[in-house]
Formats: sequence, C-alpha cells, structure tokens
Amino acid sequence: EAAMAHNQPDLRSLDMSVDLQVQPCPTKFFQFAVGFIAGGAYGLTSVVVGQPLDTIKTRMQARSDCMQSGSFRTGMELARTQGLIGLYRGGLPVVFGGTLFRSAQFGVYEIALRHLKEKTPAYKFGFLDYQVAVAGVAGGIARGVIEAPFDRIKVSRQVEQAWTMGTLFQGAGVTIWRNSVLFCSFSIYRDVIPPLIPGGLGPFWLGALCSNLGWLTVWPLDVIKSQRQSGLFPNHTTWSLLCEATRRGILFRGLVPGLARSTVANGSAMVAYKKIEELAHTQLPRWR
Repeated sequence: EAAMAHNQPDLRSLDMSVDLQVQPCPTKFFQFAVGFIAGGAYGLTSVVVGQPLDTIKTRMQARSDCMQSGSFRTGMELARTQGLIGLYRGGLPVVFGGTLFRSAQFGVYEIALRHLKEKTPAYKFGFLDYQVAVAGVAGGIARGVIEAPFDRIKVSRQVEQAWTMGTLFQGAGVTIWRNSVLFCSFSIYRDVIPPLIPGGLGPFWLGALCSNLGWLTVWPLDVIKSQRQSGLFPNHTTWSLLCEATRRGILFRGLVPGLARSTVANGSAMVAYKKIEELAHTQLPRWR
C-alpha cells in the first residue's frame, strides 16, 4: 500500500489551468428585440420632429382649399388659426401607432433578411441584392397592415374630418402598397449607397438621403393614400383617384414639405436607431 501510494502522482503538485472563453452569441430573440426597440426609437423620434411638416403635406394633398396653396402659405395659415396644436394635428395616434408599426417594419425586415440569408443563395442582379429587396417588401407590408388604421385617424385629424370605427381601414390597400414599395426602396438605397461614398455617411445623412430617395420613388402613391384616407373623396377608388391626379398634374403634390419632413425626421430618427443598435451590441452583452 505504501508503494502504491508512493507511485500515485500528487495532483496538488501539478500546475494545471483551464481557460474557458465564452464568446457572446446573440440569440434570435435578442436580435429580434433589438430590431423592434430600435424601430420604436426611430418611429417616436420621427413623429416628434416631423409631424408639423407632415400635416402641411397632407392638407396640400387632400383639402380642396389647400390644393392651390404652397407649403409656406398652408403652414402659416394653419399656425395663425390653430397655433402649434394645429400643426401637430393627428400626432397622437402616430406617437402610439408609429412606434409600433415602425418597430414591426424594422423587426420583420431583420427576421426576413436573416431567414433569406440562411435559406437562400446569395445573388445580386447588378447592384441589387434581391434578399434585401424581398426583406424590404416584407417589412413594408408588416408596417402597412399595422399603420393603416392609425394613419386613417391621423389623416382625418389633419384635414379636420370625422372618422368612425367602421372606416378605420379605409385606404388600407393603397397604404400597404405604398409602404411595401417605400421600405423596399429605402432598404435597397441603404444597402447600395454607403459603399459609393468615400468615408461613408453618418447616420443622419444616411437616413435622410435614403428616405428621400424612397419617397421620390413612391410619392404618387402617397398622394392617393392621403386622399383615400381623408374621407373627402367618397365613392372614389384608388385607381380613379390615380387617374384624376395624373390628369390634373398633382401626382407630386406636397413634395416640398414631404421631403423636408423626411430629411429632418428620418435623419434624426436614424441617429436614434443606430444609437439603440450600438448600445444593444456593446452594453447589453455584459448583462446577458
């Protein structure tokens, strides 16, 4: 027994160490949550910064007494008669709904893009990444489905018309159509433009530039959407309004205040979006 004890190594005398390194691996739920929270920050910032210009744009597109007025005159007249409250008409439903539908927009986009990258081969048609485009359409549809009733209330309030529960989804079809094209375009521009600019763009200008290009791509549908949701064009279909707007040459009505709103609102909102993403990926892993 003494010999056996003598032959056994003394484990305490061995210098052994094991280094375990666990790299943080973002879970799908975490990525999903970050996308929704960042989208919510984007939506809230966009409403606070851009609602007055959006109200001016909508009134120019849908109210007959504003159809011939410029953006400055429309805004000044509204401010003179109703003050700041008038400029923020319809803002409350968008504060609540905007956070939700923009969260859905970016959240669904991230899920769809990740699923496409995992399940389908990567391929580009020239500069166009079809995975980005399809994910953008998915995000836009998700936004449109949620946004339609909130936007119906917003537009009704902006043009000072009544709305009822039965008309909450009035103009929903053209809203979904507009949003699918809009966010698809925005996603493509956001994917294509940064590599073309030496040194890249900051979040503000990236958000502003891509949003403005997206709106320019889809603006005629925005005019028709405002008219359909206003309640001022009863018994008119989306197609009949589109034909009438084409005949009258108002397919780009309200473009100036619309792009001004897009620049300041979406530029500021993209800063908020990127800040949330940065905090999520640099700070939260310490707590998970």
